[in-house]
Amino acid sequence: MRLIIATKNNGKLREIKEILKGIDIAIVSLNQLDKKFRIIENGKSFLENALKKTMTVSKFFKDDYVVGDDSGLEVDCLQGAPGIFSKRYSGRNATYLKNNLKILRELQGIEKSKRRAHFCCFLTLVKDSRLIRVFEGNLKGIISEEIKGQEGFGYDPIFYLPKYKKTVAQLSLKEKNKISHRAKAFGKLKKYLISREVFYPSKNNEAKYCNIAKKQHIAV
Repeated sequence: MRLIIATKNNGKLREIKEILKGIDIAIVSLNQLDKKFRIIENGKSFLENALKKTMTVSKFFKDDYVVGDDSGLEVDCLQGAPGIFSKRYSGRNATYLKNNLKILRELQGIEKSKRRAHFCCFLTLVKDSRLIRVFEGNLKGIISEEIKGQEGFGYDPIFYLPKYKKTVAQLSLKEKNKISHRAKAFGKLKKYLISREVFYPSKNNEAKYCNIAKKQHIAV
């Protein structure tokens, strides 16, 4: 039995493995499976996209636990954009750099007090096409006026943390994994895995989180 992380993003996988260090279960990504997946993230919410990933993979690997997350950046003065479009915010050929530059252009001239933003992460745990649990994490900050830092990925170089006086991309991986939205969500997953509850998913849990899914218009 394995824990499949439904991602092909090696940077994300590296962070997740560091967070889950110490868990007595083999952790693999989609890149290590003998089946290739192309999952279209066209859901209406982070939760819907996360669940779509896990349910798609779980159909083919029924004996394994599957974890999928969807996360993104929400900027207050942009009415929550880029939100679920975070990965492709700058268009069809989006890159991390293009996405960051687009945000900076859109916030040009906006004062610091109005540049508030947060990262959010929704995480779903599934086994044998059954939704076991949902985890959530977030990180508040400010959009900087320029790109700074070489670490991390995504919007990390423009996400400024006043407490640290650095962007997320200026933090070490160890520092980031103590405070990030993904670290908080996966940290909750880690506690759940350690409790061993996950190996005995109850009908109550399934009913509870299926109800959450239904509210998000997700078929489970």
